[in-house]
Amino acid sequence: MAAALRVGFAGTPPFAATALAAILDAGFPVVQVLTRPDRPRGRGLKRLPSAVKSLALERGLSLFQPPTLTDQAALAKLAGAALDVLVVAAYGLILPQPVLDVPRHGCINVHASLLPRWRGAAPIQRALLAGDAQTGISIMLMDAGLDTGAIISAREVSIEPRDSAATLTDRLAAMGGAAIVETLNRLERDGHIEACQQRQDGASYARKISRDDAAIDWRAAALAIDRQVRALNPFPGALTSLAGKPIKIWAAEPASGEFGIPGTVVRADRDGLLIACGEGALAVLELQRAGGRRLSAADFLSGNPMETGSRAGATAIN
Repeated sequence: MAAALRVGFAGTPPFAATALAAILDAGFPVVQVLTRPDRPRGRGLKRLPSAVKSLALERGLSLFQPPTLTDQAALAKLAGAALDVLVVAAYGLILPQPVLDVPRHGCINVHASLLPRWRGAAPIQRALLAGDAQTGISIMLMDAGLDTGAIISAREVSIEPRDSAATLTDRLAAMGGAAIVETLNRLERDGHIEACQQRQDGASYARKISRDDAAIDWRAAALAIDRQVRALNPFPGALTSLAGKPIKIWAAEPASGEFGIPGTVVRADRDGLLIACGEGALAVLELQRAGGRRLSAADFLSGNPMETGSRAGATAIN
């Protein structure tokens, strides 16, 4: 009987932790886990472990948190693990060629898009922002390019009309866990990996989400702003201002019709908060003031009365 694969894993957020848990639950020995160093988060900026670190500690796995993979010490530690394969999922560091060359069967990436569409850091958010009808999981044999490696397998999923980044990430994470386990089973059985080169047509880049992406421009169509709200939930939240104060909008629905000047508050009462857009209007369902809790529109307005005709966001007036 062939020896079990010696698997390494590199990942950081909950999406990656789901893949790691699936690999462990399938019985594969994960001999080395890499994750990003603890980062300050939350209002107190306390250094907190990543989701992958928490799972690795819970399961008693060997854990490595290098700030970079370019120094010889990090490379030597990886080489010492004698890996057959390194699984990578939303790790957050570029793997240089010497690292890619360490595992006997190479490095396999769990990527949350149907490559070559949405190569890069934020494929889930970019798919939602673009209004894509489908996305999926690509299992890819990594090379030195940015998500340009040969495709081992791909699974497709429809993007539902009310999907947020949170709900879509959960579905894709579960799909990615199942897909990488299937790949490892085939590798263990066959002793090699079959992969097909990516096509070049249809390639697009999913750049990292920035504050500019979060700022709502009320001159846009309500459908586009609704996609923005859903794409930026749970992070970083779609940003605007009401009564001159910064606000994050966490849930909304588009409304069709003619509502006047973009950014105008059309309704602000117990029935909800409605803001005019370039086309249609946005019914705001859940929002949050800086330092406050997320509230329904009704609860928010009970403590923050607002007059119809007032304006939302700096982009409402030119």
